Amino acid sequence: MTDQANSAVSGPGSAIRVLLADDEEMVRHGVRLILRHAEGIEVVGEAANGAEAVRRAAEDRPDVVLLDVRMPVLDGLAAVEPLVALDPAPQVVMLTTFGDEENVLRALRAGATGFLLKDEGPQELIRAVRAAAAGDAVLSPGVTGTVVRRMLSGGAPRVPDRRVAGLTDREREVLMMLGEGLSNLEIGTRLGIGVGTVKTHVGSILGKTGCGSRVQAALLAHQAGLMG
Repeated sequence: MTDQANSAVSGPGSAIRVLLADDEEMVRHGVRLILRHAEGIEVVGEAANGAEAVRRAAEDRPDVVLLDVRMPVLDGLAAVEPLVALDPAPQVVMLTTFGDEENVLRALRAGATGFLLKDEGPQELIRAVRAAAAGDAVLSPGVTGTVVRRMLSGGAPRVPDRRVAGLTDREREVLMMLGEGLSNLEIGTRLGIGVGTVKTHVGSILGKTGCGSRVQAALLAHQAGLMG
């Protein structure tokens, strides 16, 4: 799977390129209006189903895909894996409604960056797009903890994982903080290092462990017994 941390986000000063994928035209219209007025964000395409989203993402090379969970032809859950397999891979944020937790967990396992409730306010939407483009999981620490616990409750073993053996001591520290659901800025503040250095560590962790997203890495931290 392509390392999402190395997704080709536009260079410094460039707009974050966003693809909207939702089968409801009114939802797409509302999201587009919000993002149109956000500095440094550009909507480069729209799709009404998952298959179209994959095709448009391959053509338009967005940095972030806002992907509805439930869509015709190919639903959002089935579209996650082909999206994150693109090179460069976009960050995929699922758009969902309250009570869709099981589908959210499936999407995160497939490599989605996180999820956003459709009833969130405009500023939260903009924040989520910027966080995803920066490589941060679009989940609050509390939600990340809940998601990890739900994933572990399915019977995943909490035993030493050989994928962790190749990490440096600093990378292990960063992995533990991913397990806590911390953002790059929060990790950098705690360790006294720059955000760019944190991104480098996160990218290295994902590459060495084969995790497709920060949430998968957070799960690994718990499964490998690093969280105590």
